[in-house]
Amino acid sequence: MGGGAALVRMVECVHDQAGSRAEKMDRGSDSLTVVIPVYNEAENVAPLVERLSAALADWPAPVEILFVDDGSTDRTLELLERAQQRDPRIRIAHFRHNLGQTAAMAAGFRLAGGRAIVTIDGDLQNDPGEIPRLVAMLGEWDAVCGIRVRRQDGAWKRLSSRIANGFRNWATGDDIVDTGCTLKAYRHECFEGLELYHGLHRFLPTLLKMRGWRVTQIAVSHHPRLRGKTKYGTWGRLVKGLKDLWAVRWMKRNRIDYRAALEVLEPGAAPKRAEDREQPKAAVSR
Repeated sequence: MGGGAALVRMVECVHDQAGSRAEKMDRGSDSLTVVIPVYNEAENVAPLVERLSAALADWPAPVEILFVDDGSTDRTLELLERAQQRDPRIRIAHFRHNLGQTAAMAAGFRLAGGRAIVTIDGDLQNDPGEIPRLVAMLGEWDAVCGIRVRRQDGAWKRLSSRIANGFRNWATGDDIVDTGCTLKAYRHECFEGLELYHGLHRFLPTLLKMRGWRVTQIAVSHHPRLRGKTKYGTWGRLVKGLKDLWAVRWMKRNRIDYRAALEVLEPGAAPKRAEDREQPKAAVSR
């Protein structure tokens, strides 16, 4: 089975679980789900849980901390289960084998019960203390994307990211400065009806803009990785990203948005005068 089909099947499998969870969690205006994809991050589990607990200690509404274990082969799952015994806010979604970051994100979005959803890396390079600031901005925006300032990565990784972001924006006509920053906040409604395919988590801001959601960007702090190893190679990510880029470019150019042109004539409604109707525009080539 291809990767895309496996991802779709995985998302369908968590659909019923997501519905029952949403009913249990009070999705009030301040309820929050933090989604953390992890893969072989055993050394970071305990310090990350500690930092998250401190950052969310005074949250005024229901909170869930949702770890999505992407088929880890180390002690990540075991340590998450121990943390869950100490903190009932922790939920764990576990893939039986590695499916990739997009699959982990898609499962997290589907399982999330909070009105606000925040995504954050599992390696502590993102600061959980930034979460309240990003969520507060959802009062005016539908999605808030972090921009890593003073990135604590190697020079080659920073340069390749800058080139990739620039090329991506040129090809899609977008202005997202740092699409690789996982620290983002969203309104739950942004993901209703949104399908993700492998690699498209990097294009989430663009995909949301295409659907009419309001997206903004804000500077966030960034820290060096102190434990474990990065899971993503520069060249492999670059080649896959270029393929995904042309797919998103095609989607953006060919997306159908009929809302502004749609007029529904209900039975019994007063007909519009001819002069009140908007004049039809030139036909679009098929």
